[in-house]
Amino acid sequence: MADLTIYIGNKNYSSWSLRGWLMVKQSGLAFDEVVIALDEPTTRETILRHSPSGTVPAIRHGERTVWDSLAIGEYLAELVPDAGLWPADAGARALARSVSAEMHSGFAALRQHFPMNMRSTFPDRFPTAAAQADANRIASIWRDCRRRYGGSGEFLFGEFSIADAMYAPVCSRFRTYKIEMDEVGQAYCDAVWAHPPLQEWLQAARKEPMVIPSAEF
Repeated sequence: MADLTIYIGNKNYSSWSLRGWLMVKQSGLAFDEVVIALDEPTTRETILRHSPSGTVPAIRHGERTVWDSLAIGEYLAELVPDAGLWPADAGARALARSVSAEMHSGFAALRQHFPMNMRSTFPDRFPTAAAQADANRIASIWRDCRRRYGGSGEFLFGEFSIADAMYAPVCSRFRTYKIEMDEVGQAYCDAVWAHPPLQEWLQAARKEPMVIPSAEF
């Protein structure tokens, strides 16, 4: 049994759980995971046993509990500074934190109209004007990060970081709903999709028996 445990929701649907889980994987620490079925009568009661906010993801590390994806990322970055969870360059790190925070607090229209569903495809669910505006802003972020700091690898700041964990569910959504991307965005999403930890998550998502009807079209 590992000292670190992450509590997550259904892998097929829980975008925030995916973010936190990718950060834990990037840390290199051994960990256990507990999947809590979402959208069930007992879901909130079960989550509250592990997360005071009643939301997932949350991690338990020894006697410490950390919840919220960005807080988990910051905790892990301090705990394992050599894991590269944030870029080493100060300018890149400032931008990575900014775009991660923007993802954390924004893009509500895209989230609501395009819920994450990794194992399905819904090409006929077209974006609303607000969801398209969110998609356009995300594409702009990706172009800017790749242009300024992405030269050393395939991800936003070269190597995989917290920023990529934050945007990974968007790549999944763009695939599920066949959202058009420019060349930079397509190449970036292809790299995220091929990232071995994401593929590990995807294979588990495809095997889950749970179905959330509101995310199926």
